[in-house]
Amino acid sequence: MATTPFTLPPAPSALRLETPRLVLRLLEEADIPAMTAYRGDPEVCRFLPFDPQSADDIRGRIGHLLGSTALDGERGGVALAVVRAADDVLIGDLVLFHLDADSGTAELGWVTHPAARGHGLATEAVTALIDAAFEVYGLRRLVARIDGDNTASRALAARVGMREEAHLIQASWFNGRWADEVDTAILADEWRARRAGATAGVRPPAGRLD
Repeated sequence: MATTPFTLPPAPSALRLETPRLVLRLLEEADIPAMTAYRGDPEVCRFLPFDPQSADDIRGRIGHLLGSTALDGERGGVALAVVRAADDVLIGDLVLFHLDADSGTAELGWVTHPAARGHGLATEAVTALIDAAFEVYGLRRLVARIDGDNTASRALAARVGMREEAHLIQASWFNGRWADEVDTAILADEWRARRAGATAGVRPPAGRLD
């Protein structure tokens, strides 16, 4: 493969993101018991690529990412706790992983506690992570792979400006059915243009916030 012009900048030594209502910080071992409240919920996991998780399941799946700020390396990635600033309650988690260093592409993932939905908090958190992916990590492109029946996540991806680039019909066997996969993406240039438009008072399309 030909060498591409993309170069991954050095990873930050620490990462903490703040929004009007949230704090996004690196996940810690101490967060895992609280994560089971939503990652252990069958309804939450209905469209996610894993069964309801115990604390040990969570450690086995993303334990290697706890405290990590680096995307590169065989098991690189960044996992963030989504904490409500008003009461310091963990309401979900985000992950930035699966780096393709040649194309400057990484994948986003999100999981939200059901009790926190319907208030725009997931959109606020994902927006902050996308901004960091492009402006802190210098990535060129982000993708999110979503179960075709997960209308809430597809709507969230659309709200933050990710377009649906592919719809793979019955791509995998999951939860007793052949599941579709919808691949969404956004480029850094598109994100910056979107943010500049928002700053100039051009608002993105309205929609219910999750």
